[in-house]
Amino acid sequence: MLRLVYSLLWLLILPLALLRLVWRSRKEHGYIEHVGERLGRYGGLSAQGPWLWVHAVSVGETRAAQPLIDAILAAYPRHRLLLTHMTPTGRQTGEQLYGDNPRVQQCYLPYDMPPLVRRFLAYFRPDAGLIMETEVWPNLVHVTRREGVPLFLVNARLSPRSYRRTARFGSAAAALYNDFTMVLAQTAGDAERYRALGVKSVQITGNLKFDMQLPEAGLARGQRLRRAFGGRQVLAAASTREGEEPLILEAFARWPGARRPALLLVPRHPQRFDEVAAMAARAGFSVQRRSALDIDRGDARIDADIVLGDSMGEMAMYYAASDIAYIGGSLIPLGGQNLIEACAAGTPVLMGPHTFNFAQATEDAIAAGACERVADADALMAAAAAVLDDLPRLTQMRANALTFAGLHRGATARTLSALAPVLR
Repeated sequence: MLRLVYSLLWLLILPLALLRLVWRSRKEHGYIEHVGERLGRYGGLSAQGPWLWVHAVSVGETRAAQPLIDAILAAYPRHRLLLTHMTPTGRQTGEQLYGDNPRVQQCYLPYDMPPLVRRFLAYFRPDAGLIMETEVWPNLVHVTRREGVPLFLVNARLSPRSYRRTARFGSAAAALYNDFTMVLAQTAGDAERYRALGVKSVQITGNLKFDMQLPEAGLARGQRLRRAFGGRQVLAAASTREGEEPLILEAFARWPGARRPALLLVPRHPQRFDEVAAMAARAGFSVQRRSALDIDRGDARIDADIVLGDSMGEMAMYYAASDIAYIGGSLIPLGGQNLIEACAAGTPVLMGPHTFNFAQATEDAIAAGACERVADADALMAAAAAVLDDLPRLTQMRANALTFAGLHRGATARTLSALAPVLR
């Protein structure tokens, strides 16, 4: 009954969903492209398989899926891989990673209405589907099971807050998750919460993000970017969210240390680049944008207070150029973003109080001495100043970050092993 009501609501809101695409395209044109795919129309794409299907909603999930996708392509050479998304930035990230690979094809997942899902499945006829992390659509999961397509929730996480919200639906929540062939959880805590919902088939495979290999070219460009700062120390504020930048800029203006570093400010969403650049300028800072900076020139020099990271796919470069990094979404109650990539680059991390999206990884990083938690933006600047002014401490935190990132690898192999009985 709940799913029927949900499906009827989709009928009502579908026109609004399409209008929302138009509205969002004002700042990000990609939302108005390939609209037919969101309605289950794929006539311009190859249907020639056999297909294994991976759904990665946006940038973070797409990059997290990379080691698993690479492993699947190697392990199942007769298959092609269908990579679906919900956002233009996710699709753009997939194109950067796999645009030259003829065995990988990308498209948008259709809206969660049974006829559209059936049209999607009928067109591609995937042998199996892998949904990354938390992207659970009731009709997609139910119809896929009814059509006999094995479906896995991979790199799955369920925070205590999300568990409490989901548990309100009682047996309906259990039925939804039990339509998955298997739930492959990141941590023991995630697995325990899924089992508490009534999910029967759960395995712990670890976090695929630890297996991400940072591109050597990106790390090398990071060193060139670091040299352009002319010896100044660099504090990164990475993947910042709306509402955080004013807090960060105000606290940065009150820098408590002897010598203020350069601030490398990287908003999470590209449609906000112009807004954040204007915000920093209004706060009285000189601003230089990454898009206007040619770091490949030997004489490139950055004199601005703030560099705005207004590019996609260059986080490895930004982290490699930084002495210490704050990871966004954690000063305000949004749950935080992924800290693993920074640690893999050997960059110590600062996180705010709100890290429920990456609770276990954050606690493990703190225990390893790679991360410190701060209460607010002023505490963030105080902690950054204390670390930057203490070279032995900074050096040790860098080593701790690399060790932490290396110790937790192996999720790709464990995930592939769990999938093998079905994919074979």
